[in-house]
Amino acid sequence: MAERDPLSGEEVAVHLAKWPGWSGSTERLTKTFAADFYASTEFLRALVEPAQRLQHQPDIDLRWGKLTISLTTYSAGGVVTELDFKTVTEIERVAAELGISGVIQT
Repeated sequence: MAERDPLSGEEVAVHLAKWPGWSGSTERLTKTFAADFYASTEFLRALVEPAQRLQHQPDIDLRWGKLTISLTTYSAGGVVTELDFKTVTEIERVAAELGISGVIQT
């Protein structure tokens, strides 16, 4: 399976079970982090390199006290692929390095 091939609902569910706080379907993955403005901007700055390396940029919504990151593979028609979960891995690595662990359920 290529990294930009669409995943089935079952495959998405198996992957999501490995990543607490992430939710989604075959169309989009989402997680909201509790973080102030400064922490959020540092988090975003640190995500630039892995996003560039993977050539896969997340959608980002920065609000007061929270940062929501969502992923879909637009180049595959707006579906969830292995590439999205590779990006989740990088997002979680960066969050752990920065000590951003709080999650707001959406």
